[in-house]
Amino acid sequence: MAEKNSIETRNDEKFMRMAIVEAQRALDKGEVPIGAVVVVGDRIIGRGHNLVETLVDATAHAEMQAITAAAQTLGGKYLNQCTLYVTVEPCAMCAGAIAWSQVHRVVYGAEDDKRGYTTFSERIMHPKTEVVRGVLREECEALMTQFFASIRK
Repeated sequence: MAEKNSIETRNDEKFMRMAIVEAQRALDKGEVPIGAVVVVGDRIIGRGHNLVETLVDATAHAEMQAITAAAQTLGGKYLNQCTLYVTVEPCAMCAGAIAWSQVHRVVYGAEDDKRGYTTFSERIMHPKTEVVRGVLREECEALMTQFFASIRK
C-alpha cells in the first residue's frame, strides 16, 4: 500500500507542477496566478489558467478553462475518470462545475480562506469526489503572495 501512495504522491507533485506552469502563464498576463490541469490516466487532457481580466469574464477561472478543454477532448461532459489539479482551492462556482462534471479527484495546493469552497460548504463537491489538499502548498502560495504584493505597491 505504501508503494501506491508513494507513486500517487509523485504523480500529484508532477501534475501540480504542470498546474503551476499554467499559473505562471496567468501571472505573466497580469491575471491572478491560478492554474489547472485535468488528467486521465497519465495524460493531460485539459489545461487552463485564469483569464478573467483578459476575457473580461468573471467566470473565466483556471478550473473552468481546464474542465471545458477536458470535456471537449473527451467528447463528453462527465470527467468521472479524471483528476483536476489546481494551484488554489476552488471557489464555490468552480466547485459546482467540478460537481456537475463529476470529476473523480481534485488535488489543490494553497487554501483560499476568503473565497474557497470550504468557507461555504464542503458539500458543494460531488459526494464521490476525492479531495487532496496541500500538494506543493508553499510554491502555490508563493505565486499568490508575489502577485498580491506587486499590485499593492
